[in-house]
Amino acid sequence: QVQLVESGGGLVQSGGSLRLSCAASGRAAGGYAMGWFRQGPAPGKEREFVAGISWRGTSTSYADSVKGRFTIARDTAKNTVSLQMNSLKPEDTAVYYCAAGPSGPSMGTGGVRSWGQGTQVTVSS
Repeated sequence: QVQLVESGGGLVQSGGSLRLSCAASGRAAGGYAMGWFRQGPAPGKEREFVAGISWRGTSTSYADSVKGRFTIARDTAKNTVSLQMNSLKPEDTAVYYCAAGPSGPSMGTGGVRSWGQGTQVTVSS
């Protein structure tokens, strides 16, 4: 079992930047792809993929909505993953979840084996 602990998040104005971090621990942490999902505040909004990175950090994947604005990175020695979010928009407002799983960086929710507790990101207009 992989344990994930997130940090970062908060309130920022439109156009601003935030950085999320996630620390992984556990037996399989070094062999798992890691990524970020988010779930917006609208009723019935499903959790959606944001970005993922392979366990060696050599391959990444992004949702179209964040390409060119968000960057995922991984420190394999420390078993941490970060998400640098630039040019934030109000529609990026959501709870962001760190995720880990044995699949590649383009992970779907079905391939996630461990979730973080979530961290709130709010972008004001």
